[in-house]
Amino acid sequence: MKFLPIIYISLLVVSCSGNKGENLPPATGVSGDMYLVMDSLQWKGPLGNLLDSIFNAEMRGLPRTENIYNMHWIDSRKLNFLLKQRRNLIFATTLDQRSYGAGIIKKNFTEEFIQKIKSDPNLFVSTSKNVFAKGQDVMYLYGNTERELIKNVQKNSQQLIDHFDKNERERLSASLLKSNQQKGVRDWIRKNMQAELQVPFGYKLVMNEKDFLWVRQINPRDDKDIFIARKKYFSPEQFTRDSLIRFRDEVCKKYLFEDPDVPDSYLITETTIPFVPIECRQVNFNNHFAVETRGLWRANNFSMGGPFVSYALVDEATGYLYYLEGFTFSPKRSQREIIRELETILYTFKTSDQLSPSVVR
Repeated sequence: MKFLPIIYISLLVVSCSGNKGENLPPATGVSGDMYLVMDSLQWKGPLGNLLDSIFNAEMRGLPRTENIYNMHWIDSRKLNFLLKQRRNLIFATTLDQRSYGAGIIKKNFTEEFIQKIKSDPNLFVSTSKNVFAKGQDVMYLYGNTERELIKNVQKNSQQLIDHFDKNERERLSASLLKSNQQKGVRDWIRKNMQAELQVPFGYKLVMNEKDFLWVRQINPRDDKDIFIARKKYFSPEQFTRDSLIRFRDEVCKKYLFEDPDVPDSYLITETTIPFVPIECRQVNFNNHFAVETRGLWRANNFSMGGPFVSYALVDEATGYLYYLEGFTFSPKRSQREIIRELETILYTFKTSDQLSPSVVR
């Protein structure tokens, strides 16, 4: 049996230690807010336009236009104590910029570090946690010239987004799982699927079969759903877009009813809307090769629909392909943060080799 190799999408990042957050105020702001500290000249030029277009881009797979992050520019000359406490901060400058505002940002760099920037054109990004506030993520973007930095940012734009997405998931995970978990659901997955998923309190078990599990949280304003399906892995072709859609539709038709009182109502993948296509990309999912899929779903009778995000990966030890999905029905609401919550829960998934020996039978 041949398995796909794990592909690690790496980014040249110099990680600074920051501090442990002791004696610091808590970071401010909400999930999805991004604050960019730049000199006014560079903000109004090509570099500022590029960074704004990357983090302010439309999130894929949503029925309405919503940005990945809400970008806010801070003039480096006006950066004060309160603004420094934002949860997501980016400082951007280049050595060829001689303005007073650029000089303020460069004060963050030691002379030794400036020499490293000058000697290595591939060095362009550093990250640090808890610099000015507890729970904060800070990124520094830099280069010898603006042209050089623009080239590096363009080449690694998705990895820059992935970095902040990962930290947003970590924050959200701590919040979602702080109070309690559905331990009965977790234990069932461990016993019957040789895997693990941490399900926050508030999600209810809808259905569990040998190779399928569905949990759901219904609120007055939204319906949030997560399911796990698995089947034997036998070929890399199972990771293609069409194969994943077929498997998803098979699972949905069999298990995911639109109305339990109407047996022939079920969910399908929406592939007929050209401006919201089904998009797949390879990702590193908890050190496993995985394919992420985003798009829309709907009921076969057109009564409801919404966005979904999914991850397909293989557990080599058991020989199963796992398909994990989160989807929501939340009409007339912003859905970006709902999808982020579902992503966060999905990323708690562990395969059999990641479980402690006492869990795996």
